[in-house]
Amino acid sequence: MPTDVIMPQMGESIFEGTITKWLKKPGDSVQRDEPLFEISTDKVDAEIPSPVGGVLSEVKVAEGSTVQINTVVAVIADEGSSTATAAAEKPETAPPAPAAQADGASASAASTAPPETPAAPAPSAAKATSAPYEPGVDVIMPQMGESIFEGTITKWLKQVGDSVQRDEPLFEISTDKVDAEIPSPAAGVLSEIKVPAGNTVQISTVVAVIGGSAGQAATPAAPAPETKAAAPAAQPEAASTSAERGGESVRSSPLVRKLAKENNLDLDKVPGTGSAGRITKEDVLQFLAQQGEGKAPAAAAPAPAAPPVVSAPVPAAAPAAAASSSKPATPAGPTPGDLVPLSRMRAIIAQRMVESKRTSPHVHTVFKIDLSKIVRLREKEKSKYEQRNGVKLTYMPFITRAVVNTLRKMPIVNASMEGDAIRYHKNVNIGIAVALEWGLIVPVIKQAEEKSFLGVARAIADLAERARGKKLKPDEVGSGTFTITNPGIFGEQFGTPIINQPESAILGVGGLFKEPTVVTDENGNDAIAVRSIIRLTLGFDHRIVDGADAGKFMAEVKKYLENWNEDIG
Repeated sequence: MPTDVIMPQMGESIFEGTITKWLKKPGDSVQRDEPLFEISTDKVDAEIPSPVGGVLSEVKVAEGSTVQINTVVAVIADEGSSTATAAAEKPETAPPAPAAQADGASASAASTAPPETPAAPAPSAAKATSAPYEPGVDVIMPQMGESIFEGTITKWLKQVGDSVQRDEPLFEISTDKVDAEIPSPAAGVLSEIKVPAGNTVQISTVVAVIGGSAGQAATPAAPAPETKAAAPAAQPEAASTSAERGGESVRSSPLVRKLAKENNLDLDKVPGTGSAGRITKEDVLQFLAQQGEGKAPAAAAPAPAAPPVVSAPVPAAAPAAAASSSKPATPAGPTPGDLVPLSRMRAIIAQRMVESKRTSPHVHTVFKIDLSKIVRLREKEKSKYEQRNGVKLTYMPFITRAVVNTLRKMPIVNASMEGDAIRYHKNVNIGIAVALEWGLIVPVIKQAEEKSFLGVARAIADLAERARGKKLKPDEVGSGTFTITNPGIFGEQFGTPIINQPESAILGVGGLFKEPTVVTDENGNDAIAVRSIIRLTLGFDHRIVDGADAGKFMAEVKKYLENWNEDIG
């Protein structure tokens, strides 16, 4: 049985790679784990071993092409199979064919076959007529994170016979860490769906096919000219990705070109630090940062404009307002008496919560904090702030900034257990829990210690919006070092949240209420006054964090919030 060879994921934040060299050609025998091709990514150059032993029967992606991870780049047939035999004979009758990717390659190779072998051209010509060099583009189940090995197809956004553009959403998946829309790897016609919605399959499984011979049989609904154009479009796409936009001299990835387009950036002006001068994502971001504040916000501004961030902020209103905001969250679901199986996400949440309680000895401490100064600041600035920055001014950035600054002072709360040792994390990666209609997800603000108040506000709004729109990337849902969850939006006083493993602590944000409070003036006189009070709960792993450290941490957060003096931007 033929085995697909895929572009591997060379790190949690790597989503594409460039094939720089094929170490084998079609017809060559290859052993399992023998180097098969070389790749270059934003972070590493590497030789990729063969997944099985056999004969390299087909090379689908030419040298110099940049493709997404999990793209099928070659096929290895079993030794002695008809496919392997055909691949082995191919170089003798038509040497140019293996190097060619265009549809006309097979036909031209057949017409130029040596006259000494008159019998050989006939089978080649027959193959070119019955099955041209357009096997279709396999759509595979992607790996949505380093520790994810399977995914569930929840919905097909296209049907067999539909035309689809490259990068257009094709289907939705659900995994342990993220729900996401998966884009099409090529333009063409969806000719076959191999895995129906609702099924769970391993990563790298072929779930559909775009174009190819199967597509010609499955696309009567599409006009004839489109079906002819579909397959050719799928093949040259990969070959052109390293050169399109910015001239042939610019080597870049689709992600880099997307960033450049969003920021109206000419890639010819960006110095590349990657292999052979290739422009990386980091090169673009660094270049934009050096251009000043004018361009960086332009890319971030559109995201926060959407209103769904309403579940992220702490409510300034009384419980009645919180109750009204919770009404849409009640789905028109099952009727009493029904037995409904857990959704995949709910089953995973249940498993993770049980594992966390079993792993960490949970302890909780609750602090009452006077947020009156911040409430007055927000009421005064919120309208102008949104007009000025394109993002709503909520309470979550205030709390997040207080947490980040305190974590830098007390790294033990930003640590994790690794076996019999404690890992002190270099960066502060803050997870922000987002409630979804179908469950809960925790996108992460990476390197939050490097962001300003405005940067944190934009990141929270952007991640919340994309979480609800199933637009999160895999590396935006992992590698957190501390989590903040906000159950206070429903009016509760405080909660006792469960730690998001392998982190050592989690902060629960309670509701914001006006309460009578004893206040002491500068002369030591006490009085009763109305204050805006919030309760923050720190849940911590007692294996790592002692009660004294937890108390010091929360006292510092309280001090930071009650004496706020940071510029909000």
